[in-house]
Amino acid sequence: MGRVFGIDPLLAPACVVLGVSTSACSRPTGHRQYSPTRSSWCVSAKVCLTRHRSVAYYSNYRKRHLSFRLPPKGVSTSSTTVDCTQSMHMDEAELRRTRSLNAPSPVQTFGRCGRIMKNSAMVMTIQDPASQRLTWYKPPLSVLVIKKVRDSSVLPPFVQLVTWLIEEKRMVVFVEASVLEDPALARDPRFQVVRDRLQTFRDGTDDLQDKIDFIVCLGGDGTLLYASLLFQQSVPPVMAFHLGSLGFLTPFEFDNFQEQVTNVLEGHAALTLRSRLRCIIIRKNEDSQPTEPPTNLLVLNEVVVDRGPSPYLSNIDLFIDGKHVTSVQGDGLIVSTPTGSTAYAVAAGASMIHPSVPAIMITPICPHSLSFRPIVVPAGVELKISVSPDSRNTSWVSFDGRNRQELFHGDSLKVTTSIYPVPSICAADQITDWFDSLAECLHWNVRKRQKHLDELSDLAHSSSNDTLDSLDRDS
Repeated sequence: MGRVFGIDPLLAPACVVLGVSTSACSRPTGHRQYSPTRSSWCVSAKVCLTRHRSVAYYSNYRKRHLSFRLPPKGVSTSSTTVDCTQSMHMDEAELRRTRSLNAPSPVQTFGRCGRIMKNSAMVMTIQDPASQRLTWYKPPLSVLVIKKVRDSSVLPPFVQLVTWLIEEKRMVVFVEASVLEDPALARDPRFQVVRDRLQTFRDGTDDLQDKIDFIVCLGGDGTLLYASLLFQQSVPPVMAFHLGSLGFLTPFEFDNFQEQVTNVLEGHAALTLRSRLRCIIIRKNEDSQPTEPPTNLLVLNEVVVDRGPSPYLSNIDLFIDGKHVTSVQGDGLIVSTPTGSTAYAVAAGASMIHPSVPAIMITPICPHSLSFRPIVVPAGVELKISVSPDSRNTSWVSFDGRNRQELFHGDSLKVTTSIYPVPSICAADQITDWFDSLAECLHWNVRKRQKHLDELSDLAHSSSNDTLDSLDRDS
């Protein structure tokens, strides 16, 4: 395995650890051993104890058992190394949902080739988003290209991109099967040259999990949300080009796509790990027998519970980690990720949160109580939303604007932070991209600047009889 690293990018700012290096030949016996008779690794990890908090390095996020040997009594913990024996079984189906201080520990490999780059020489006590960078542990060979539907302006860039990826980069290009049926593309002679060399898939029937190395989106924010929906577990790195309407999540311009894609393929890219929410609907069943499989979806922006077509207020009970927190009376409730805080939530009065912050935002929609303000809770908690027994009507739930369904009395919705984030490739870096999007898309803090004092110096010579209009003309 060579070098094995670990990082938890969702850790609280007070305590983050960036990496550890292990080598099969340089460690003494007992630190890292592999037995051919069983599929498990034993590794030695260091634990950084900072401000009475401990965070372990993880080599991966498979099923594990951790046993810590704490330092002797009286020994200072400021520079103490704690041995951690970790048994990691390779059965992906039994992957446990592990937690750090404030959030589930995210999976660190993205697709077949991508993962987070770690620096084993750095141990930091604060979280630096710039530490999240993409690296390839083998050359990427396949790419999924997703374009915005029903937009003819995206077709020329799409044809140009797939032709370049196939002919210049010799990559296997996957597209949706419906793309080949587009009559506008059928009339394009350039597309006919590469048409038969494209691989296709159909949403809901084909599994892309082990076929795609990275994703290129051509469109707006909805295109990226659709790409997230296609991968309900580990997501390959996503490169999003702004060819849509708003483009808050699409930092790349298409003009020099060859240079930008080449930089990504060479591993020169920063990553923003956008956390997702796992949403599970639990239906009340009088016969104790499930009539249909439970809805289990990952959302990138938000899950919305509202009153639907009913004229009555929603009456929703909100639980956090099993404790009843409040009842929501109003038009509904928005539960969003930090990425989704700049979408529906901000329109409902919520604050904007950087996507690297480990948090879940709870925002009421037109609450009946004026004191019900939006709140932010730790990303590691489990939310449960249920229709109150006293509610006059049912509720409706939607996931990133899709899969809308009705919640009846007794039904509940469980929401937790998923261990599978969306690794979004940055055009510049995590901070610059976010503030550029705030300024360009939302016009954040745009106003006329106050005049300099030199421009108003003539006010000192004005009398009380001068009018504002005359002062304006003189200036």
